Amino acid sequence: MRLPLVDPSLDLLHNRRRLIDVRAPVEFAQGSLPGAVNLPLMDNEERHRVGIAYAEQGQDAAIALGKQLVDGGIKRARMTAWQQEIAAHPDALIYCFRGGLRSETAQQWLWEAGIERPRIRGGWKAMRKLICNHVDAASERPMLVISGLTGSAKTPLINNLEQGLDLEGCARHKGSAFGRHPLPAPCQIDFEHAMGMGLLNQQQPQGPTVVEDESRHIGAANVPLIFWRGMEKAPRVRVEMPLDWRLAQIRKDYIDDLWTLYQRQYGDWLGWALMRKQLSTALVRLRKRLGLARLQRLQRLQTLAFREHERGNRHAHEAWLGPLLTEYYDPLYRYQLEKHPQTFLHVGDWDSCLAFARDWSARHAA
Repeated sequence: MRLPLVDPSLDLLHNRRRLIDVRAPVEFAQGSLPGAVNLPLMDNEERHRVGIAYAEQGQDAAIALGKQLVDGGIKRARMTAWQQEIAAHPDALIYCFRGGLRSETAQQWLWEAGIERPRIRGGWKAMRKLICNHVDAASERPMLVISGLTGSAKTPLINNLEQGLDLEGCARHKGSAFGRHPLPAPCQIDFEHAMGMGLLNQQQPQGPTVVEDESRHIGAANVPLIFWRGMEKAPRVRVEMPLDWRLAQIRKDYIDDLWTLYQRQYGDWLGWALMRKQLSTALVRLRKRLGLARLQRLQRLQTLAFREHERGNRHAHEAWLGPLLTEYYDPLYRYQLEKHPQTFLHVGDWDSCLAFARDWSARHAA
């Protein structure tokens, strides 16, 4: 009996095919395919023991140990999990690291139970190669970078574009000391895979890309080097908005939206405590750049703002966010411009930059 195979393809991701990852949980945590569910053939300890047997005694001994460890009730439980997933997603595909023995074993057991599902040829490794190649290829196509002072709503602008790629969203981080997300950041591999999915989900996956001006490091994630080099040489647009507009935007980003996320994830009491800790810790991380006297002044203002926030006045945060913009972020941005002079295709307000980016995307469409 030759069990069916499907070739690795980005269409599997773009079409949202359900993927069953039979690797161990520790492997899945180190990087998974977008949309995959982890239903392992072996747990971490079983995989570890089989790996030792393989290294010391060879493949046959490892296979024998695997069959011994995953048998009886354990085997039935894992079969049940696969069967339930396939019942809910009849087009599901199976994969392991290289599309070899583990996914073939899962296939074989399912076939013996009357269920035939293909596995992906080359497994996770082959699919990851396709995703990474797709990200690298995007750097060779037209790319536009959106720049501007903090609070210029560059990320919402990106997300209003059919060819936009939200790198901060992929990293689950806003790219600043205050940009941490309540949920854990993705590992590097999952960040790269999220970039790949973002590119696949564009209206024209082989067309131009518009990204925000970022450093190569976004939180714990690093933009892949080839893509980063494409960003460095790409033309730029600069958003210019007045201070009061930017202050309202940064309050929305750093306070309103953040509170919504914390409240949804942790509830009122714990969410409030964790958000306060995040924002106060973020200020402390800027001590070297702010200087002790300025830091202490902003800390006092921040503490007062939280007291007012508890009384329903969220606008009180502008008392410390305003100086943070004018005394820290704005000078830092202007210093970077002076240090690395840039030519901009367009400089204007948010609406004009959005219109320009849309027009640019249309003109550079494949």
